[in-house]
Amino acid sequence: MPAGIITTIKSTMTTSTERPLARLLQLASPVLPVGAYSYSQGLEAAIEAGIVRDAASAERWIADVLAYSLARMEAPVFLRLCSAWRAGDDTAAARWNALFLASRETAELRAETAQMGYSLARLLPELGLGEVPLEEPSFPAAFAFAVAAWQIDPHEALVAYLWSWIENQVLAAVKALPLGQTDGQRLLLSLGGRLEEIARAAARLDDDSLGNFTPGLALLSARHETQYSRLFRS
Repeated sequence: MPAGIITTIKSTMTTSTERPLARLLQLASPVLPVGAYSYSQGLEAAIEAGIVRDAASAERWIADVLAYSLARMEAPVFLRLCSAWRAGDDTAAARWNALFLASRETAELRAETAQMGYSLARLLPELGLGEVPLEEPSFPAAFAFAVAAWQIDPHEALVAYLWSWIENQVLAAVKALPLGQTDGQRLLLSLGGRLEEIARAAARLDDDSLGNFTPGLALLSARHETQYSRLFRS
């Protein structure tokens, strides 16, 4: 086979497979400059209250938030945002973004997604992806915009999005309890095994099934706003 053809085939393979994976890893990376490391999403308040005190209780807390908050609201909204951006439907994207912002139950949780969304939306034009056409993009809206622009598979993107969330939660637990690095890796292994099914289930939820009922998280997040000593912004 001529060398030129081999080069063309390799170039096509890199464009169609390796590049979306690399871009997805870039979006899910903990070094993405959106400030995720500075938030615990109520976990620090749960530690202060004595609800989370070791590896087992940390896993239970993170798994519950994953199952009862992200899986039922954030994940399906993220998929709808991916579809809207891919279709070029800015109106639908704005509607889902507004719904997600309204679903944040405390000032801290809303400020977190707005700040991270703002940071990512400012970064994307520097990466050649254009501007997110929203006045106040949430983090999932900005993330989904990049996913659509880079033509990443929405299911894979959601798994990566959820992974970045559990990674940040585990890192927060390691810092605040503290836990050892080995405990942190065990938590990631256990929690990460749930993500594929959560992503598949999120794709099956219809609009009327979306919900964000996590009163314990809401109460602790509200208490964190006046907590005396804090490492994290939420």
